[in-house]
Amino acid sequence: MFKNKVAVITGGANGIGKCIADEFRKNGAQVCVIDKADGDHYIGDISDKKVLEGFADYVISRYGHIDYLINNALPIMKGLDECSYEDFQYAMSVGVTAPFYLSKLFAPHFSKGGSIINISSSRDRMSQPQTESYTAAKGGIASLTHALAVSLSGKVRVNSISPGWIDTAYTVYEGADALQQLAGRVGNPLDIANMVLFLCSDKAGFITGENICIDGGMTKLMIYHGEHGWSFEP
Repeated sequence: MFKNKVAVITGGANGIGKCIADEFRKNGAQVCVIDKADGDHYIGDISDKKVLEGFADYVISRYGHIDYLINNALPIMKGLDECSYEDFQYAMSVGVTAPFYLSKLFAPHFSKGGSIINISSSRDRMSQPQTESYTAAKGGIASLTHALAVSLSGKVRVNSISPGWIDTAYTVYEGADALQQLAGRVGNPLDIANMVLFLCSDKAGFITGENICIDGGMTKLMIYHGEHGWSFEP
């Protein structure tokens, strides 16, 4: 399906990003990963403007075009108690600014049928205490998605995916951890990678500007004190 297509993936050295990269390769795509971790890929910190520009130049000089941009790199997660101004700015740089700037840099080089997929989080609609930097970045990239979809209308489709609980070690959970998901299990990276490939395919040609939450239904279950064996202890 993706033979000779070029897929660019940020944060693709481990976890969900690596799974997405592997699935693209299995389906014939040329994959170009940027990650700050060591490995056989372009190494760099995407919070740095010069790194983004150098990476974009590298991709275009090597392939001449791109077909898919997957903005997957994780921002840091810190909250009010520990998150400094600089920490918060760094989270925004990785989670929102870099996806915007890469989209801008690659915009003239997308092939017909190109697609941008932004990886948000179910935290774009719900939170835990002390997660402000991560949650704000994920909310930002979700909103950036529909803005880019409008600006790139007729040129590139832009969608986002909001994963819920995804265990990157493919651990099989039982009991409450599994049952709190309407699907009856915790997610794994393939649940996200499969949607990425679908949204990049011609089968999704009428889908753009959307945010798709893949969380096993966890955000849909209303829980009150005393229900489902759950009690609240303030």
